[in-house]
Amino acid sequence: MTAHVPSLAEASAGIAAGKLSPVALTEAALARIAALDPKLNAFITITADRARRAAAAAEAEIKAGKKRGPLHGIPYALKDIYDVAGIRTTAHSKLLIDNVAREDATTTAKLEAAGMVLLGKLSTHEFARGGPTDVLPFPNAKNPWNTAHFAGGSSSGSGVAVASGMVGLAMGSDTGGSIRLPATFCGVVGMKATYGVISRRGVVPLSFTLDHAGPLTRTVQDCALAMQVLAGHDPRDPGSAREAVPDYSADLRRGVAGLTIGRARAYDIEAGVDAEVMAAVDAAAEHWRALGAKIIDVVLPSKQRMDACIQTILLAEGFAIHGEWLRTRPQDYGRVTRERLMMGAFVTGGEYVQAQRLRRIITAEVDAVLAGCDAILCAGNPTAAPRVVDVDEGPFRRSHPITGPFNATGHPGLALPCGFGASGLPLGLQLIGRNHGEAMLLRIAQAYEQATGWMARRPDLGL
Repeated sequence: MTAHVPSLAEASAGIAAGKLSPVALTEAALARIAALDPKLNAFITITADRARRAAAAAEAEIKAGKKRGPLHGIPYALKDIYDVAGIRTTAHSKLLIDNVAREDATTTAKLEAAGMVLLGKLSTHEFARGGPTDVLPFPNAKNPWNTAHFAGGSSSGSGVAVASGMVGLAMGSDTGGSIRLPATFCGVVGMKATYGVISRRGVVPLSFTLDHAGPLTRTVQDCALAMQVLAGHDPRDPGSAREAVPDYSADLRRGVAGLTIGRARAYDIEAGVDAEVMAAVDAAAEHWRALGAKIIDVVLPSKQRMDACIQTILLAEGFAIHGEWLRTRPQDYGRVTRERLMMGAFVTGGEYVQAQRLRRIITAEVDAVLAGCDAILCAGNPTAAPRVVDVDEGPFRRSHPITGPFNATGHPGLALPCGFGASGLPLGLQLIGRNHGEAMLLRIAQAYEQATGWMARRPDLGL
């Protein structure tokens, strides 16, 4: 029997107590990948030999009393847009099929410095922009709860790898929800930190001012442990924030008594959230109320207005990055990626400038809402994961992700499981916080997670 790998916190405690070795943990993770990945397609590249060497080195260091921190000796995996020196970064695309990175991304370097063990590179939507049925050089990841349903994008492999128990930490990226949506559809935790908190250097870009890097984990505590390693100023990322890194775990168990959570119900209604998800998010609000939080109704800016802002910026910046290849190698993109990126050619300079002006207005409006509460609560997606065949893969979606507006404003967002639908698929919520308020979001999420225990429920994968 090949069991789920333990959570980061469980693995850390086991290694510290001498009950678990990095070598044994890495072998268990590799065995689970071998058993499940042919069905789920979470990985593009598996770095088994490198992982075994790193695990042996970590074990030797720990035995010698040179433990680097709580994540030393624990495996992780990277969305295949993160650079690792000497390993391909393909962005799941024919265009980068032979692209071997020369140096580590800043995030990769931080995880390696913490003594973590790289298992490999994970599936994504092509250039973090395409769709789940694009014909690409590698197969698309499948939802472990039901492989006929969408795993979420674009950090699809990251969500699948964590939910299926192949790995305790997977790195994703989020330009309009690409961490939070896979977390929601796969039933795990995903953090889009405040813009600039986690470096994007060495991560294949999609949008200069909307991209965020961040972790997907099994639990809230695991997310806090990952954030502790990942956060911090990077002078090589022009968007990096010069902010001190707090202790993300310090207040995890303080509870929510005396805190105020703003329920953005009108926002969910405008976004078309269905009755099942609405009921789950409302029930979560009542859980927090029972734990001592004050729940108030809040009104966010019009989602339609926020969508217009983010989509204009995303189209323009995506085309600025891909314009040359779109002109010279259009046939090498998947259809969905190509069509969505090409739309940016029609955004004028004036429209882009106006979108950036609107962005400042919307950000100030969300700041004003957050002045009256410690976090905003809304749905992670309007529905449970749809069937793959029903995913809207048109160039311009009929409806845009409920997560996207908070990429435009830059506020931190945390995706968290909040139950299961009639189909047996996970349901999710998101918490939005004040700038650099990740520790508060983790504190609020931890109280709910511990009260409900949704994270203990895992997909039945027949092992």
